[in-house]
Amino acid sequence: MDFLANLWLPILLSGVAVFLVSSVIHMVIPVHRNDYDAMPGEDAVRASMREHGMTPGNYYFPHCRSMKDMADPAMQEKWKEGPVGFMTVLPNGMPAMGKALGQWFVFTLFVGAFVAYATWLAVGATGADPRHVFRIASTIAVLGYGAGSFLDSIWKGVKWSTSIKFFIDGLLYGLATGGVFMWLWPEAG
Repeated sequence: MDFLANLWLPILLSGVAVFLVSSVIHMVIPVHRNDYDAMPGEDAVRASMREHGMTPGNYYFPHCRSMKDMADPAMQEKWKEGPVGFMTVLPNGMPAMGKALGQWFVFTLFVGAFVAYATWLAVGATGADPRHVFRIASTIAVLGYGAGSFLDSIWKGVKWSTSIKFFIDGLLYGLATGGVFMWLWPEAG
């Protein structure tokens, strides 16, 4: 745990840097404005969901309980007739932005701690070439922030353009993280 004692400041400041970069991306630059489409007949669909007592959760439709059920001709017909999809239903009310932003910041610290640990192992505790620190820290951070976005396209049908935009966000977060670690890496002593 020596890496935490020595790298707490770059962990913290990389989290702040990523938080600021993400704020610019999501509030100033409108690149994510078209990530989601409006649902046709939204009011009627929402009314039906309320009528059926839909509660917050993750849903897959048409739903089957097992691989065996997938072979059922009735289930196969449901897939053919569609729609087929995934849906996340949140609690009623305005989204809890404060809670989400707090969780996002904690996540940036989590990624920063893993970046610190892996970079510490890769380049040594002190006196590493700053460019090497940058390359290692940036690469690990890009994986932590961006690579997972492709899973949504692979498994959940999210548009590839959306996943690519989130990967680019992760690339920018990784560069910010690498820059902070390069700047604050301990000198040889």
